[in-house]
Amino acid sequence: MRGIQNYIIIKLKRHKIKSIFMGALLLVWLFCLPKPLFKNPTSTVVESREGILLGARIADDGQWRFPAMDSIPYRFEQSILHFEDEYFYKHPGFNPVSMAKALWQNMTTETRRGGSTLTQQVIRLARKNKERSYFEKAIEIFMATRLEAGYSKEEILNYYASYAPFGGNVVGLETASWRYFGIPSTELSWGQSASLAVLPNAPSLIFPGKNETLLRTKRDRLLLKLHEKGIIDALTYELALEEALPGKPLPLPQLAPHLSEKIKSNYPGERISTTVEAHLQEKVNRISTDHHYLLKQNEIHNLAVLILDVNTREVLSYIGNAPTTEENNNFVDVINKPRSTGSILKPFLYAAALEGGDILPRTLLTDVPTIINGYSPENFNGRFDGAVPADEALSRSLNIPAVRTLQQYGLERFYNRLQEMNLKQIDQSPHHYGLSLILGGAESSLWEITQAYAGMASSLNYFNSHSSQYRTSEFGTPILRMGDEVSFGEEQFEPQLFDAGSIYKTFEALQSVHRPEGEENWQHFSNAQSIAWKTGTSFGFKDAWAVGVTPKYAVGVWVGNADGEGRPGLTGIQAAAPLLFDVFDVLPKSEGFSMPYDAFAEAEICHKSGHLAGVFCEETHTDYIPAKGMRTEPCPYHRQIFVDASERYQVNSSCYDLSEMRQKHWFNLSPVQEHYYTNAHPEYHPLPPFKLDCLREGEQLMEFIFPKPNETILLAKDFDTQVNEIILQLAHRSPETRVYWYLDDLFLGTTQTFHEWAFSPLPGTYTLTAVDEHGNEVKQLLVIENAS
Repeated sequence: MRGIQNYIIIKLKRHKIKSIFMGALLLVWLFCLPKPLFKNPTSTVVESREGILLGARIADDGQWRFPAMDSIPYRFEQSILHFEDEYFYKHPGFNPVSMAKALWQNMTTETRRGGSTLTQQVIRLARKNKERSYFEKAIEIFMATRLEAGYSKEEILNYYASYAPFGGNVVGLETASWRYFGIPSTELSWGQSASLAVLPNAPSLIFPGKNETLLRTKRDRLLLKLHEKGIIDALTYELALEEALPGKPLPLPQLAPHLSEKIKSNYPGERISTTVEAHLQEKVNRISTDHHYLLKQNEIHNLAVLILDVNTREVLSYIGNAPTTEENNNFVDVINKPRSTGSILKPFLYAAALEGGDILPRTLLTDVPTIINGYSPENFNGRFDGAVPADEALSRSLNIPAVRTLQQYGLERFYNRLQEMNLKQIDQSPHHYGLSLILGGAESSLWEITQAYAGMASSLNYFNSHSSQYRTSEFGTPILRMGDEVSFGEEQFEPQLFDAGSIYKTFEALQSVHRPEGEENWQHFSNAQSIAWKTGTSFGFKDAWAVGVTPKYAVGVWVGNADGEGRPGLTGIQAAAPLLFDVFDVLPKSEGFSMPYDAFAEAEICHKSGHLAGVFCEETHTDYIPAKGMRTEPCPYHRQIFVDASERYQVNSSCYDLSEMRQKHWFNLSPVQEHYYTNAHPEYHPLPPFKLDCLREGEQLMEFIFPKPNETILLAKDFDTQVNEIILQLAHRSPETRVYWYLDDLFLGTTQTFHEWAFSPLPGTYTLTAVDEHGNEVKQLLVIENAS
């Protein structure tokens, strides 16, 4: 009885041990697969919105291994199954029949034969191709059954196609397809698919000039099998046999090398579908190459082009640099680099001043020699207009009116607007830049500048298409990935920055900019389009900008040298604008911006001054102006005067009979404005002088041109160390009048018609006085110092 009990106890213990062992084995089986199955680093792959490969960057381990595929092309699937594992869809992860045949052949012959299924090969790849042994084979079978239990056949096949070696450092079907045939795997022919199907079995077969016979034999044998199995017909079989074998790996496409680097930095090891349009990218690449060839003749080696969809803010084309050499910094992505802005910010100031009710579109702005706290801006052409309409000052990119407008608008106020436009690279305090902010004293990138122009266009488009409403965030960062969206915020009736009327008038002024050579008569061509565009040139001819917008596209162009070297002719109009217009020529034509009538107020405008019409304006017209423009002052230039019967002299009741006086409305500028304005406006008539016996109150007849108020004159020396003369200049309403010059009490001399006086003073502080022959005088403090 005791023996039976002992027997039962032993059996129970053995059963318990067996159960524990089986349970442990089951746990090991359940958790034997690593997660993720493959931890190999992958290449960064960049595709266009159409799925075309734009570029790729090698994986961190030096292998060309594209991210895992999600499906296998039919031709390769049939080729690999009939070559490696014909019963793939039937076995549980291993094939006993194949294993038995392989074992018998390996034991009875010297020829080695493998009996591994595709599932086992996936396990081997996941285990880094450990040294082959029967024990390792048992582990592979064990893990293969678990793989079959946890994954679908399609997923297992995808793993194989993604991680199988194809010779050298080429891993995965998609990589091999591009490296050996220069096409995506979906476009592989039967001959190409068969060639790639035999490679993982012997990846060393790929070596240019060697093993070609063996590779061809393996491929042709597979093609014959596909034909005999009815997978391909006779004609397809014959044609596939004639196809070339893969040879030396081909270079991968490089349609957007700098974009590829940018994507790698942000999304390493991922396959990214970008918003870039491949065919447009190819066209812009060709255009950029052509322009680089011309530019490098002048030792200008770098350029960048960015195209945005105005309404979605998607990047449609990304040219980070010219196809130049390493010596000339071809790897630098210029699109993101801050560069001196030149005049490219001027439209933002014009729009801000219109939106704030500071100016009207054609308000006359002063353009005379100017010095503000020691800062003396100059126009690019070195000339002065005296007074110029605001829109013309913008279209001609005049510097002095821009600086004076910025001073009037407020430096800090404008700086805050730029920050709201997402120009984050302008990151110093406003007083760090000073008034030079508007002339290139700040730096920004092509990325930020182009998005800012696109934001203005988008705001105008939205206002016109959405019941006169705006959005709270029009100046968001452009997007590069498909599926991403810019958050434009919520609808509101107040603009985020610029109202639609101000934007429209800004673009209207920019459409009047004179186009580069070859584009002058663009209106006469049926395929031409209206473009609002602006150029910019930095100090020292180091940066050339051109940015243009239509209702659909924003295009930004930068040209220069990445190392900052300036070159003659490196200006926006000469170097960047031709490239800009060639790019627009390959874009679909876009109609002009629609006029936002709801954002305008109808007003009577003085024809000559551009201000709201005053009571003394004789020529007026009705125009649409931004609504806040109704706050501006009426015309200050027209005044009422009284003249004698001949209309040659001004008179008043102190010297002339009231009944003989004639009332006139006169357009009148200041003496300095008048001095320069008359050169370009022969129709301008200065105020007639007063009769000699008339009392005059508050009349400004003379004004110093040089020196300017509060200016310190530095005495420069020539090459012979002699001190150069300084030339005093004065504007007089009646140039023929004699003017007498005094320095303190010292009489210097007399001028007539051309009121300029040259002399060589000593350093010191003086009072400069000019007195005309009628006793009118003007005085100014004069400070003279030696140049250090």
